[in-house]
Amino acid sequence: MKIGIVYTSITGNTREVTTIISDTVIKYTSQCDIFEISQFPYHKIGTFDVLFLGTYTWGNGEIPQEMKGLYRAFENGSHKEIVTGVYGTGDQFYPHFCGAVDEFRDMLYVHSNLAATLKIELAPQKLDQPRIDRFVEVVVERVNDKKGITV
Repeated sequence: MKIGIVYTSITGNTREVTTIISDTVIKYTSQCDIFEISQFPYHKIGTFDVLFLGTYTWGNGEIPQEMKGLYRAFENGSHKEIVTGVYGTGDQFYPHFCGAVDEFRDMLYVHSNLAATLKIELAPQKLDQPRIDRFVEVVVERVNDKKGITV
């Protein structure tokens, strides 16, 4: 199973969640590539079984500018064979908490095999670890179900 994690982070919170997710993913596979969005090779989207997409939310619940290319890459193609999970960090003080996660979720539901979403308040805390573990587990289970593999 080939897994990719693509993320952006402005304060370091989403990068921290990405690190925790990648540490959890290695329980399932050694084939995990991590990309900061500016380093992601869009032409290789179809080479992954799983893509985890991590983002912060900008402005009034918007996708950050640097993630819009990835958004459009999924939106303009059909990637139903790729299992996706989208996660992000945000501040519940704002009316559209993790709005970028919601935007990606809605689009990925149509254009990929979306398995799960995860929203983290600000920076990840110890109490978030079980939620992160379950997020990764659900995504990996979706791939295994698709391939007929039992864990």
